[in-house]
Amino acid sequence: MKHISNISTDLRVIARSPFHIYYEGVARIVTGMNRIGKFDVLPGHADFFSVMTPGDIVIQTDADTITFPINGGIIGVRDDEVMLFVNM
Repeated sequence: MKHISNISTDLRVIARSPFHIYYEGVARIVTGMNRIGKFDVLPGHADFFSVMTPGDIVIQTDADTITFPINGGIIGVRDDEVMLFVNM
């Protein structure tokens, strides 16, 4: 019997502010900060919504690491989709 896994190894990410798109594409890990502390979002993460605190967002892809500072925002995670709305 062949086992087929439907666990994704990628996240679909869009990170934007009202006037700028910081990143849109596939990633392996998204790292940010909320009032509890630093957190990572990896493929298979539970549904998640949080208010972000000032700090760096780090988006790791297969080819690159994208880092940019934010002064706040929100993050939503659902079904391996990560939506970041920052610097509003």
